[in-house]
Formats: sequence, C-alpha cells, structure tokens
Amino acid sequence: MTHACTLPTKQATTRLAARLAPLLLPGDLLLLEGPLGAGKTFFARALARALGLGSEQRVTSPTFTLVHEYATEPRLLHADLYRLGTDERAVFELGLLPQRDEGALLVVEWGKAFEGLLGGDALLVELARDPRQVAISATGERSGVLLQALTRIE
Repeated sequence: MTHACTLPTKQATTRLAARLAPLLLPGDLLLLEGPLGAGKTFFARALARALGLGSEQRVTSPTFTLVHEYATEPRLLHADLYRLGTDERAVFELGLLPQRDEGALLVVEWGKAFEGLLGGDALLVELARDPRQVAISATGERSGVLLQALTRIE
C-alpha cells in the first residue's frame, strides 16, 4: 500500500509532518528519499517542530556531520547517509540501530539502501521535486500501522 499526495507548498509539507508526528513512537524509522532539493531536510525540520522542538533551535541538513540529535518527544536522530555511498561499515559505526533500540526516532535521508542495517520496518517517504509530491509506503508491520493511521486522517 502506498499513500501519495501533492505537496504544492511548504505549508502542505508542514501539515503532512504535523499529521504524522503524533502517530510516531520511540524506535520508529522514517527513510526520506528523493533527489537533491526535493525537501527531505525541510520535511525533517517540520517533523522536529511538530514533535516539540522550539523555533530557536536550527534544524539543518546533517550532510557533513552525518547525524543531528534533537530533544523532542520522542528523541529524534536526523541522519544523512548520502556521503557514505554504499559503505555499510560506516553506517554501522554511526550507532543508529542501538539508538533506535533505546527509543530514538530515526529520520534518515538517503537511508533506503541501509534499511536492514537500521533495523527494518520503515516508513518510506519518497519526495519528488517536479511536481512536488510524496509517496509514502510501509516496509513492515509497525510502519504499516503508521501508514494506515496516516491515511485515515488525510
């Protein structure tokens, strides 16, 4: 099952993140995919705000630092694996899976190739740039529950 919708404005993306946020639980995994400029970091920022992160804290792409942590509820780890290419060892060394096991919500840009290494059962959020739209699919039982709940409130 895939849920697709257009995101013609930044407000539409923000609303989607706000609808998703209350459904998320500690240990959930979101994989953000799409070309450069599709809005992956914007979506992660909107989600962090919807999870309670104050506007005084900047949410930027973790392209060079690889992982940013935010004091939200649940605690959010925002990772960007683009620079790691196909290096599974480097992804493993980031320690994302143990953090997930300890209750962190993982939001990972360019993480689809590493889904299994990140523990699987992910909500896959595929953003497109032209036209601006999103396709959301589930890869497991928990993410399937999330997807069904999200489609009921749309």
